[in-house]
Amino acid sequence: MYYDKVQKNKITQQPWFLGAFALITFIFMIWNNWNQSGAGDAAATGLAGLLQSTGGIIAVSAVTSLVLTLIINVVGKLPMQTQTVVVWLALLSAALYFFYSFDLSYSFILSKLPFLITQGVFTTVYISAISIAIAFVLAIIGAIAKLSQNGFAVAIASFYTSFFRGVPLLIQIYLIYLGIPQLGYVIDAVPAGVLALSLCYGAYMTEIFRGGIMSIPRGQWEAARALGLRPFTTMRKVIMPQAMKLIIPPTGNQFIAMLKDSSLVSVIGVWELMFLARTQGREEFRHLEMLITAAMLYWILSIILERCQAVLEKRMKRQER
Repeated sequence: MYYDKVQKNKITQQPWFLGAFALITFIFMIWNNWNQSGAGDAAATGLAGLLQSTGGIIAVSAVTSLVLTLIINVVGKLPMQTQTVVVWLALLSAALYFFYSFDLSYSFILSKLPFLITQGVFTTVYISAISIAIAFVLAIIGAIAKLSQNGFAVAIASFYTSFFRGVPLLIQIYLIYLGIPQLGYVIDAVPAGVLALSLCYGAYMTEIFRGGIMSIPRGQWEAARALGLRPFTTMRKVIMPQAMKLIIPPTGNQFIAMLKDSSLVSVIGVWELMFLARTQGREEFRHLEMLITAAMLYWILSIILERCQAVLEKRMKRQER
């Protein structure tokens, strides 16, 4: 959204919001503590025991809710970037504490981490990179075909997008890996995974490219044709440079989604991150350690891609000026 120059009080400074937050937090903590402290057992021992237990819960809940409300109020007065950093660190701390409560074997994680990075992360990244490059080409061809006036091209492109968007990716992987050998062509696991990811995400990206091209005013095409430019030249030099500004953001999202969906190729034995996380944890029954480590590595890769996408979008906005 655009920056609003109209000065008004932030919602975190509004008395009604702070009061509602404190009340909801207070009620939640009382309910949660009652469920975990066995209030029913206390009631069975008599009214005095119930009052003593309830009084302690109410006091702790009241103090905690007031402290949290005060923190929200103080953080809300900080600049926006500082607020973002503080909230990020708070949420990250909560997530790490959540994982810490699992009583994980960190020595086991550290012993397996180098192999997960050098083999699993590397395989995941290069499979995703190759797949997104092929999907990019398929999307361009599919979008141009769907926008053409050739019935054969429209039919083929629409059938392609309908099938590969309508069938789950896991089934597509099995169909390619197990089905193509039935035709007499043996295909390895990695090429089968790359082909499945490329076809699936190429179908989704076809609609992204088609929408981006259609967003360009028709007058741009007509003006280029009036200047004597051929259709291919018009598309390459006039239409696509303008459409790419709208295509890049959703394409970046598709790349991040593909990075995570590449874990599905582990079902056909590709040694990517998810496959190694399952197999390495199986030896010593440390499944949770490996799954959490894989989740963190996927998250880090997604953050890196998000930053790259943000830099690219900022650069394209700078070119518009």
